[in-house]
Amino acid sequence: MSLLLVVGLGNPGREYDGTRHNAGFAVLDAFARPPGLAWERSRRFEADLARWDAPFASPRSLLLVKPLTFMNDSGRAVQALASFHRVPPADTIAVYDDLNIALGLGKVSVTGSAGGHNGVASLLAHLGDGFIRYRLGIGPKEPPEMDMADFVLGRFTPDQQTIFNQHLDHHTSGLRHVIEHGADRAMNLLNRRPTAQ
Repeated sequence: MSLLLVVGLGNPGREYDGTRHNAGFAVLDAFARPPGLAWERSRRFEADLARWDAPFASPRSLLLVKPLTFMNDSGRAVQALASFHRVPPADTIAVYDDLNIALGLGKVSVTGSAGGHNGVASLLAHLGDGFIRYRLGIGPKEPPEMDMADFVLGRFTPDQQTIFNQHLDHHTSGLRHVIEHGADRAMNLLNRRPTAQ
C-alpha cells in the first residue's frame, strides 16, 4: 500500500509549544486525536511519526510526520522519509503557518515560493516543488514593524489562541478534504471561504 506523507512543520521542545510557528504541529496533533493515533519517535528519521490506515484515504495509508530537525531544516527529515518510502512530492502535504493569511483561515496551493518561510524553503531545497501546501493563517503581523522571526516565534495572545482553537475543527476537516479529494477540489472549497470573524 502506498503512502501519503502529511507533514506538520514546527519546532520541537516545550519552549516552542503554543508559538505561531508551531501551528502545523498543533493541527497534526488535533488531526491525530480522534482516531487515537499514537506518536512514535523515530531516531532514524529524526521525526515523530503516526501511521493511519484511514478508510477515506484508501488505497493509501497516511504517515503523519512532525520533523524534529527544527523548522529551518525540516526538509532533511522529510526527504529521508520520502526517499525511504518512495513518496513523490505530489503525495506529500505540508501543513504550516502563514502570516499572510488571516488567523482562522486555511488555504491550499501546490506551487509558489517559500514566501519567507524557512521551513518551506527547506522543503523546496530537499524535495523540489510539487508538494501540496496547506497554509494556516496566523496573520496579520501586528504591530507591522515587528520583526518577522519575533512574531512567528511568539505565542498567540489569549484572544488569538481562542480564535485558533475555535478553528481547529475547520483546519482538521480541511486537511481531511485535501487527503480525500486532492488539492484542486480542496482549493475550490477552502480558498473561497469568507474572512474569519
